[in-house]
Amino acid sequence: MPRAARMVQTDPGEEAVYHIMSRTALDGLPFQSVEKDEMVRTIKFFSDVFAVDVYGYAVMGNHFHLLVGVHPASSLSDDEVKRRYFILYGKGETFPEGRLEHYRERFTCLSSYVKEIKQRFSCFYNRRHKRRGTLWGERFKSVMVEKGTTLANCLAYVDLNAVRAGIVKRPEDYRWCSVAYHAQTGNRDAFLSTDFGLAQFGVGEKERFRAYRAFLYHAGGVDKKGRGKLSGRVLLDAALNDYEMGSLQIFRFRCRYFTDSGAIGSKAFVDKVFSRFKERFGWTRVRKPKHVKGEYGFYSLKRLSDTAG
Repeated sequence: MPRAARMVQTDPGEEAVYHIMSRTALDGLPFQSVEKDEMVRTIKFFSDVFAVDVYGYAVMGNHFHLLVGVHPASSLSDDEVKRRYFILYGKGETFPEGRLEHYRERFTCLSSYVKEIKQRFSCFYNRRHKRRGTLWGERFKSVMVEKGTTLANCLAYVDLNAVRAGIVKRPEDYRWCSVAYHAQTGNRDAFLSTDFGLAQFGVGEKERFRAYRAFLYHAGGVDKKGRGKLSGRVLLDAALNDYEMGSLQIFRFRCRYFTDSGAIGSKAFVDKVFSRFKERFGWTRVRKPKHVKGEYGFYSLKRLSDTAG
């Protein structure tokens, strides 16, 4: 059975944001501290090579999440393409001038970016554990995410993975996630975007981390049956430290949509995505965006495998 096509932004001039998730084919929780550290280093390296903004990540015991914005090919000048080529291959190499457009497209390709991360990490893991064969299960999942409120919610979903799993009490205590990277390293090397889904609302860059952390803590305190959550004490401590606590009970309704959708955002965003892809993938019926329960008006478009006409 052929694989379902992936929704990937190809329009020139537009950055597209994706939530990526990939799971190992191995049993149990094979990724321990050393493996998780290496995965973060691998993500950092290829995020310098590719034209992406990393909004967030979480590396867990058997899978990882990435929330990234991929820039269009038109955003890379010839000099930028060459600079990224030398990061990848070393300054001692000679740039193949006839392959300029090839590398421009490659360095702005979502699939190539994730493939490089997974392949390099697989080589590391197999060498370390003296094994051969595949490391990853099914191909990675990707969901197109609208910037702004949707991005902030998806980022919180990613950063709260370790809390939901009952591993830590506070999200920033789990060092293999983006909020911990911000908190523990001060965003060393400017690895991560400081947008947090708040830039378009006029929140200054210096205030965004505090505002996002307030949002994150309250989202983490929402009950989700059978899952870990932030304790009342942790929430109280955050509130006493001047973190604004809005009403975010709807967060629990949204969680599954961040991995089980083809696109998520406002109705206008999802309608736009459907219009853009319906001819490319031969959809013969109009698909209405599915409303995600909650007061903010989120909508979802199912994956291509579920929406083929």
